[in-house]
Amino acid sequence: MRSNRQLAGIGFGLIAYGIWGFFPLFFRQLAHLGPMDILANRAVWACVFVGLLLTLRRRWSNVLAVLKTPRQLAMLALAALLVGSNWLMFLWAVANRQVVASSLGYFLTPLVSVLLGLAVLKERLNRLEWVSVALALAALANEIVSLGSLPWVSLFLAATFGCYGLVRKQVPVDALSGLWLETLAMLPLCGLWALWQAQHGHLVFAAHDASTATLLIGAGIITALPLMAFAAATQRLDLATVGMLMYINPTLQFLTAVWLFGEALQPARLVSFGLIWLGLGVFSWSMWEKYRDRG
Repeated sequence: MRSNRQLAGIGFGLIAYGIWGFFPLFFRQLAHLGPMDILANRAVWACVFVGLLLTLRRRWSNVLAVLKTPRQLAMLALAALLVGSNWLMFLWAVANRQVVASSLGYFLTPLVSVLLGLAVLKERLNRLEWVSVALALAALANEIVSLGSLPWVSLFLAATFGCYGLVRKQVPVDALSGLWLETLAMLPLCGLWALWQAQHGHLVFAAHDASTATLLIGAGIITALPLMAFAAATQRLDLATVGMLMYINPTLQFLTAVWLFGEALQPARLVSFGLIWLGLGVFSWSMWEKYRDRG
């Protein structure tokens, strides 16, 4: 049963990170809108979409149970703040041709997840897993040396999403109900933004052409699907495994940035890439050995 649970968690993680990896291609189609406008629409349409799923699956009783638990509500509100900040920075990076920087941020997220798992959840790593962490740290050091400064976009993305994973793991709420409450928590801020923009003659939720409106609705749907899968993965896997699986997302983003968007590729970054993938290989081998021993 434990092995099946872990395999299911890995499957959910692959779905989540695979969809996230293609986000730059999707959101580049909305480059004519401001990042905060896209964020507001994402939150609204994700909330609507997840609400429909809750209705179809008759899960509103789970939501009501959470509403009666102040601590869980507070934790989900914190999770909403973290993931909303992460979305906004990512949208800014796409709009400003900083997808390579965003991919680096998601490469660094596993480090944050592992460190949080060790410090907060008291998780333990074996020797091979420590080697993989050391390789990832070497990749980060190489990036800092080659850039000559702290990659603040990358670090912000890594910190917010790593902390989001930690908070979400500690809330015993199913993926669907938790996501609906998270997006619901974002709506007041999104509404205030829309009202402020309306005073300046700009409509955040209206006056879009059919193509843009369709993409914005789709943004809500593809926002919800990987977050549901991610929440399901965090409930079945330890935080270190969740973090290491995330290399799929930044790899796809990195390839998109270089091959499709034509962003600059520095030779030093190839060194970072090699170190990170070597670390992933070591960690994957460790996970396979654990699975084989349990079998």
